[in-house]
Amino acid sequence: MTNPVETIRQWQDEFTAIRRDIHAHPELGLEEHRTAALVAAKLREMGIEVHEGVGKTGVVGVIRNGNGRRIGLRADMDALAMVEESGAGHASTIPGKMHGCGHDGHTTMLLAAAKYLQETRRFDGTVHLIFQPGEEGAGGALAMLEDGLFERFPCDAVYGIHNRPGLPVGQYGLRPGPMMAGVAFYDIVVQGVGGHGARPEATVDPVVMGSAVVQALQSIVSRNVPPVDRAVVSVTRFDAGNAYNVIPDRVRLGGTVRAFSREMMELVEKRMCGIAEGVASGFGGSATVDFRVITTPLVNDPAETEALADAAASLGDTKRDFPAVMGGEDFAFMLEKCPGAYLVTGNGDTAEVHNPKYDFNDEAIPFGAGVLAAVVERKAPRVG
Repeated sequence: MTNPVETIRQWQDEFTAIRRDIHAHPELGLEEHRTAALVAAKLREMGIEVHEGVGKTGVVGVIRNGNGRRIGLRADMDALAMVEESGAGHASTIPGKMHGCGHDGHTTMLLAAAKYLQETRRFDGTVHLIFQPGEEGAGGALAMLEDGLFERFPCDAVYGIHNRPGLPVGQYGLRPGPMMAGVAFYDIVVQGVGGHGARPEATVDPVVMGSAVVQALQSIVSRNVPPVDRAVVSVTRFDAGNAYNVIPDRVRLGGTVRAFSREMMELVEKRMCGIAEGVASGFGGSATVDFRVITTPLVNDPAETEALADAAASLGDTKRDFPAVMGGEDFAFMLEKCPGAYLVTGNGDTAEVHNPKYDFNDEAIPFGAGVLAAVVERKAPRVG
């Protein structure tokens, strides 16, 4: 079997230029109009069937080559609301927005895989190239699913990829079962009675109540989550008054929850509501909780994980028991609807994702594109 990486590496300059163009023009979730138009234009130049506006700004390309298996390949396109400090010549030209997670690279990898599959056609079946918007909390995967993604573009299996700083370029990592955590955001409003800072006895102090809630929330993981399971409850916001001599009438807390099963997320939500309401009531106040699931846990199908791992191993060093991480990924919603798997590919010695100094490593393009192409050729082999 041919090595797709070697073929795609011949196009390094072409796809590096595409990646850097996308990087210089970052767009936030469900606002990827320029990026989507660029993707659609590149696919059409390759002679690939294109469907735009799937899930608002999503794009799906279709390559048909026989009646075999139907394979989905997915990449995300959106950027982050942060200021870039990479110092790269292709740095963001849009103030306050940057590709700080490498989605510019993922999009380029899938475009390079598309070119390889379209030109070589060493598979029997249909490939659906899924360019997803809004992965960074904007609900892009759900938007595409609600727009009939798998009804319009049926898949027997679907695969996704993400770059991994700290992992050498050319290496891969994945694991069967839970690989990334489900993510929830929450807000807790603690309501009291405000008043003069000199007369706390005439108030029901929400700052004291809110502080007690923060402390009590720490018991959820230590006293409710079984030690063999994992969960994270973090309070990341505490918004109170704005004057030195005024006790405010309310406090707003906010943060994030991470867990590897829907059941554990539901347990955390239940305990969070009970704690917040109970603690506030004990002080004479009240509390309301808004708990929002951003993405479900990402769970790799065992059989599809093995197929993707075999494809990766044919190209480079592959860790089949790669550690699960508490970061979230809304590709998980697609994996709930269609069996598939997700892997990481090395980005080399770069800054971490979501860091203002991060930049995607263009040398990783052939390896990411190559493994996407390789899994298609292995799952839908051409006979004869």
